[in-house]
Amino acid sequence: MDEVLLRSLTPSVLGILVRRGADFAAAEDAVQDALVEALRVWPASPPRDAKGWLVAVAWRRFLDARRADASRRRREDLVHEEPAPGPASAVDDTLQLYFLCAHPSLTPSSAVALTLRAVGGLTTRQIAQAYLVPEATMAQRISRAKRTVAGSGVSPAHGEKPRARGRFGQPGDVATVLRVLYLVFNEGYSGDVDLAAEAIRLTRQLAATIDHPEVAGLLALMLLHHARRAARTAPDGSLVPLAEQDRGRWDTALIAEGVEILQAALARDRLGEFQAQAAVAALHADAPTAEETDWVQIVEWYDELTRLTGSPVVRLNRAVAVGEADGPRAGLAALAELDVSLPRHTAVAAYLHERDGDLATAARLYAEAALKAPDLAERDHLTRQAARLNTRRRP
Repeated sequence: MDEVLLRSLTPSVLGILVRRGADFAAAEDAVQDALVEALRVWPASPPRDAKGWLVAVAWRRFLDARRADASRRRREDLVHEEPAPGPASAVDDTLQLYFLCAHPSLTPSSAVALTLRAVGGLTTRQIAQAYLVPEATMAQRISRAKRTVAGSGVSPAHGEKPRARGRFGQPGDVATVLRVLYLVFNEGYSGDVDLAAEAIRLTRQLAATIDHPEVAGLLALMLLHHARRAARTAPDGSLVPLAEQDRGRWDTALIAEGVEILQAALARDRLGEFQAQAAVAALHADAPTAEETDWVQIVEWYDELTRLTGSPVVRLNRAVAVGEADGPRAGLAALAELDVSLPRHTAVAAYLHERDGDLATAARLYAEAALKAPDLAERDHLTRQAARLNTRRRP
């Protein structure tokens, strides 16, 4: 059984049901039933037209559910006749699903869960494992998200084309879709689902559906970050900072692909935040050693990012880059302009003070940063940094 094939077909099958007139929640349930049936039937009897088979079974499940729901009989005109058997529609409705799952009425966590379920084809159990929550909790979250989308009035009526909404003819904006996919990517790997790889797959799918430089920018950013994955942790699971990573373990094929995609996007002269972030990642990937990193150019890209986003987190990262390009005191001066309550502010201050030779202050700040760390791996790393400096300071 090719689960990758099933996942890749899920959004187009779901899109066909929605375009035929099924509301989003009911269509998604029907598609999940069809996927379960495929897992049962296909190993012994694989279909010649996998997509057509899934559409036919999902539509029958939808019809059965609708006919059994007496309270909705006033809408039985949607299901009066089942479409004649035949090849599945060649129209790709995937893009519509991306925008539905990133609907502005949804919270970020709900949008991510719904995207993984409806577009990614993951089961509720797999998503729950990835987010380390009970399956029942995730089921409730997905159900609420489906009800929100179904009640938003964005699903087209039977036989109608989707109404024009937003800049891209969808309920929302491509930037929202990209933020959802980036949230998925940043979850990394947990359970039996590699969410980083899943996010890359979905972003590739989106890039094949919509011609937009920021979609390409996000894909390039993901590939460039993912290329360093193998070197990011030591055998004992501890974090390895970028400057200390074994660059021989970086995936050069992914780096080359990411750089090529980024260059094509930048050539269109429609700069966005994901393209700028990818440019920073490309400069890190291009440096043979940490010492040869082009920090001056990285500062310039962070200046662009600050202009595009105004994000305090971007300005925090810029302070680190300034510290590398112009010296730690220049970095500390840039850091002094930022709110000390920013996540990682204390860790950045510790690093810059260490670069400046103030080991006592750096050790104290590393210890403080460890107490604020969002996860165990980062906490352990910062604690080790403090211990390392305290050891160096002893006679």
